[in-house]
Amino acid sequence: MKKPHPCGGRIFSVLRVGMDFKLKCEQCGHEVMLPRRKAEKNIKKIMVE
Repeated sequence: MKKPHPCGGRIFSVLRVGMDFKLKCEQCGHEVMLPRRKAEKNIKKIMVE
């Protein structure tokens, strides 16, 4: 994401994709739901493992 999570983590895992994106912060484990449009706009880099 363009901005880090309040805990300082910058890496998120995508748990769900649809009308909303469900993201999980890899540092603290907090889950966040974002509307698709906002998530697509704020994603800076996609890393595939």
